Amino acid sequence: MELKKSINANLEKKRIPLIIIGILFSTALVLVAFEWKTYETEIASLGQLDIDLIEEEIIPISQQQPPPPPPPPAPTTVIEIVEDEKEIEEELVIEDMEVDEDTEIEFIEEATEEVAEEQIFTIVEEMPSFPGGEPAMMKYLANNIKYPAIAKDANIQGTVYVTFVVNEKGEVKDVKVLRSIGGGTDEEAIRVVQSMPKWKPGKQRGKAVKVQYNLPIRFTLR
Repeated sequence: MELKKSINANLEKKRIPLIIIGILFSTALVLVAFEWKTYETEIASLGQLDIDLIEEEIIPISQQQPPPPPPPPAPTTVIEIVEDEKEIEEELVIEDMEVDEDTEIEFIEEATEEVAEEQIFTIVEEMPSFPGGEPAMMKYLANNIKYPAIAKDANIQGTVYVTFVVNEKGEVKDVKVLRSIGGGTDEEAIRVVQSMPKWKPGKQRGKAVKVQYNLPIRFTLR
């Protein structure tokens, strides 16, 4: 027996459209699959908040010292009021003096003592001199000078220039060294000059005066 098929039930005619529809649907699914975006919500983890509890330092309350007591009040000055009826025993007497053009006024000037500084000369009419003259002075220096040991050991030689003042009495004063060579020679030169006998004082206009004198003293090793 032959089976009869209905023309409407024949699927061969719808095969091609169904294939096309299937391809389009598949393509649409692929596109949707690629275009689909997934959003992941990430919750950021909050860091732990570390709180260090610092113990408060207890500051002791400083006790304020009470202020010192105020000083006692100064004694008050008692003012004695004198009544008008009382008489003042002591009275100031004012002399009535009339001054006119003929009145002479006397001024008393107190005498002031003027201390004149004595002048020290460097050049005078008559220069001071050693007793016996210059040869005697050279002999005195040669006999009294002791060569210092330090100067001998260091082989120090040379001339020490000494200055001094011969006063009105012929005394040697204010001995100083003008030029030094060291080694103890300065001290020795001063010692010898200070121990000199009195000189004949210098004179200016016939009067003895102070005179500055310079003396070279030579130290030589032999």
